Amino acid sequence: MSPQATAVATARAIFSPAVEDAARHLFNDRTLDRYRTSLSDGIDRISDQIAAATSPFTGIAPADLAPGITGIDLDRPLEDTTAALDELQDLYLRDAVYFHHPRYLAHLNCPVVIPALLGEAVLSAINSSLDTWDQSAGGTLIERRLIDWTAERIGLGPAADGVFTSGGSQSNFQALLLAREEALAKAAAAESVPEHASGHGGTRHIMDRLRIFVSEAGHFSVRKSAKMLGLSPEAVVTVETDTRKRMRPQALAWELEQCRWAGFIPMAVVATAGTTDFGSIDPLPAIATLCAESGAWFHVDAAYGCGLLVSRSRRALLTGIEHADSVTVDFHKAFFQPVSSSALIVRDRATLTHATYHADYLNPARAVEQRIPNQVDKSIQTTRRFDALKLWLTLRIMGPDAVGELFDEVIDRAGQAWVLLTVDPRFEVVTRSQLSTLVFRYLPPEGPARDLADGANLYARQALAASGAALVAATKVGGRHYLKFTLLNPETTVDDIAHVLDLIAGHAAEYVQALSAADARRA
Repeated sequence: MSPQATAVATARAIFSPAVEDAARHLFNDRTLDRYRTSLSDGIDRISDQIAAATSPFTGIAPADLAPGITGIDLDRPLEDTTAALDELQDLYLRDAVYFHHPRYLAHLNCPVVIPALLGEAVLSAINSSLDTWDQSAGGTLIERRLIDWTAERIGLGPAADGVFTSGGSQSNFQALLLAREEALAKAAAAESVPEHASGHGGTRHIMDRLRIFVSEAGHFSVRKSAKMLGLSPEAVVTVETDTRKRMRPQALAWELEQCRWAGFIPMAVVATAGTTDFGSIDPLPAIATLCAESGAWFHVDAAYGCGLLVSRSRRALLTGIEHADSVTVDFHKAFFQPVSSSALIVRDRATLTHATYHADYLNPARAVEQRIPNQVDKSIQTTRRFDALKLWLTLRIMGPDAVGELFDEVIDRAGQAWVLLTVDPRFEVVTRSQLSTLVFRYLPPEGPARDLADGANLYARQALAASGAALVAATKVGGRHYLKFTLLNPETTVDDIAHVLDLIAGHAAEYVQALSAADARRA
């Protein structure tokens, strides 16, 4: 027997039954029946749960759910798919928050379309990693085509590019990373600062002078990104908004002038196309002009408002976005995709090289010369899911117009909800949204009870969640507590909204009556 044959025979002899048993769980050509059966069983469980769900939540508290999960011995497997799904039913499926339910009105979580679920199943099974061509092949090209399609919809021009990300916060972070590097390079060149210089007059000194401008309604990830990028605590300048919670161009112009006068550097202006609380869209054309005049990087956070890119009736709300240097889009908000599905799009593909690092084992520099399309050259992530496939199948099966119609529907519904709130004396609403969020609060009757408004709204939200009948979000405006509807389900009806308002008013009135009675007894 040859040495090679001996080695093979020895390897076979030591391949233990335990390894053989474990290998039956691997997905390959020998386990396809198990794969089909397992997924079918899982789909049946989910389908049964969706069919039986009469509310978006059971109202279970963390203290009630935690013991069942912390008590699981993960070193002792059940070794049976049915048993594991039975257990999962109790630990997760029964008490999960179901975004498909029409009375889920809390955060920017959307119901998902079936073509995207098909994409999720395919990409999980194939398990492509989108960092290099030799791990993804066609997946790389599909993602690149979707980036090009999105850039075309935005109108960024032929040099545009981008990459899929985990979400809006990561997209905003990478955009500000690119903006920082561009600002440092320009300032260093203007001030003749040697590369990697430090100390007074060096790169560190320049970084301390960088400033980012964002409206007071902008996303928290801007401040978080500034901190992670090593900028000074004063780096983020908050710009005043108008009554509809949109950045005021006059206020931005004043802040930019103050920045110049003080010797600071306007690194970036972050305009928002769909603020999380108010659904407001900043005046993009005016901001673009100010950015061009000041030399600031113009970033548009359209994580929420990107659905307007496929709207046939409201696309004009994004006029001016075509002047951006970078744009954040969250398909898992406005395109009805499962998490995660987001992207950063840039006007000039050359700026993405600020995130490039060549590793000899992965994406050596010679690969660029050989025109090998490695997406890791553009991304701050290495291993990355083929999340683009979900959007690809959605567009190929439904088409962009159908997605836009769904997004238009939720905006229409928000307009109807705004009318309900404005004519209902039990509530006050802050402003009419340009998208599909509404910030409002319950108002107790005039008199001493009015002082209980903050507590009444907090209590109403908690009581509503505990009942599981509906879920709404909360925020603060002017230091006072408010409630928030976020409408992303086209099947939410006006009757659903009216019913939830009645529930909120009932819980809030219960709180006011209880405290008023207690005050009366003390008096």
